[in-house]
Amino acid sequence: MNISQSSYSSSSSSVNSASVATADPNVISSRRSADSSQTLASEPSRRWRDIFWLGVFLIQLVLMGCALTVLGLNRFKKTDRLNIDRYTQRFLENQRGLTENYWPLYALAGGVGTVLGWTWLLFLSSQANHMMKVAVHILTTYLAVISVLLFWMEQFFWGVAFAIGAVLQFLYVISVIDRLPFTMLVLQAAVKMVWSLREVMRVAYAFMLIMLLWMGIWSFGAAGVVASSIGDGGRWWLLVVLSISLFWTGAVLCNTVHVIVSGMVFLVLIHGGREASSMPPNSLMKSLRYAVTTSFGSICYGSLFTAAIRTLRWKIRGLRSKIGNNECLLCCVDFLFHLVETLVRFFNNDPSLQIAVSGKSFNHSARDAWELFQSTGVEALIAYDCSGAVLLMGTLLGGLITGTCSGIWTWIKYRDRVVMVGSTAMLMGMVLVGLAMVVVESAVTSIYICYAEDPLLIHRWDAEFFNQMSEMLHQRLQHRSSRAREVLTHHRFDNHTQETLPA
Repeated sequence: MNISQSSYSSSSSSVNSASVATADPNVISSRRSADSSQTLASEPSRRWRDIFWLGVFLIQLVLMGCALTVLGLNRFKKTDRLNIDRYTQRFLENQRGLTENYWPLYALAGGVGTVLGWTWLLFLSSQANHMMKVAVHILTTYLAVISVLLFWMEQFFWGVAFAIGAVLQFLYVISVIDRLPFTMLVLQAAVKMVWSLREVMRVAYAFMLIMLLWMGIWSFGAAGVVASSIGDGGRWWLLVVLSISLFWTGAVLCNTVHVIVSGMVFLVLIHGGREASSMPPNSLMKSLRYAVTTSFGSICYGSLFTAAIRTLRWKIRGLRSKIGNNECLLCCVDFLFHLVETLVRFFNNDPSLQIAVSGKSFNHSARDAWELFQSTGVEALIAYDCSGAVLLMGTLLGGLITGTCSGIWTWIKYRDRVVMVGSTAMLMGMVLVGLAMVVVESAVTSIYICYAEDPLLIHRWDAEFFNQMSEMLHQRLQHRSSRAREVLTHHRFDNHTQETLPA
């Protein structure tokens, strides 16, 4: 898909387009819809993209699978079955744990995470809005409660860490509380879109099962590490390496679902409905095939960095909006903000739609998506929206619940392993619940890109939602213009003062 960047030439033209579209949608030019339909009519040629990162991911997966098998078997039903302990003589603590002692604890984590993810998908149509509100408001309390429990168990480091997390979460929610009504509006529209595509729900279920199978192998090796005779320092380092691998694997599967759902949502919007006669046959299978073949390298590449960078971006934006007139602090935060924005230009989830439809490389797609949002002014709307942060809160809450369940059972049986098992079980729950949350996030991304490409697509799908988006875009662009005039006036006043003081 060659996304047209001549649709709007500047932020001011975006304001005019939004206000005109709100007044009379019939005057919106349908040229871009025709161009998009013409592009879709001819099947784009697909080439393998980012093959290097595809190879790195597959090699990592094979090596990690072998390592997990060895680590698990070494303590399975027999202490030091493979005689690995001879290489760790300096770290031996002469402990006699077995893999099967800890593997059921991880099995509980996988079961709880799967149930939470499936429950989310099951109640997506009726209770999704309430579930997201609960995730936003209860996460701070849950973090605080876990912090108190950790202090009670004399885990002071982790107690302080969770207490800091609770404070940061509370400050972030306070900083974006005025944005939540619009955020819930966008999320409701995304849920409405996803629920009309039952086949993408089945894709999410299937990928959760695939992730659960890999977690069976991963937890087998992790249980072997927890049961090993290596000292706590060595165990923690091994668990960190295993967790990074699990995080990358989970992010790859999540972004694969992201690409598939984004492509399906775009096709539905561009063709005017799921049952439209112009809808390509077997579109879901084509999206799935492209996602796991030619575009899989781009997905592996983008999955390395997007989650951390986007999370940092949300936190900085929330802090930046509440600083006020403290110019020194504002200068420091602005420096971090522009640095993160530069990274976001190359690492974000917005290119998923272009990867799905046109098969571009990750960097090319990210750059095109960024320039499209910047040139049309829709970036101001995305910056105001907190959909990604709200979905992340739901993912974190699911991970915390999973980690708590496994942690309580571990505390009953092996009190010296509570933090190890609980933290890794929390990561397992986050990955499984994230596979459910990503379905809605994909729809949100596709709605914004389609709105930037051609607002008529959104108006044809839901006129009321289109009017609300256009009105909010108009307000945000006016807000940015007023802030820019205020900064410019303040700068001119300072220059004038500096010129008159010597005189």
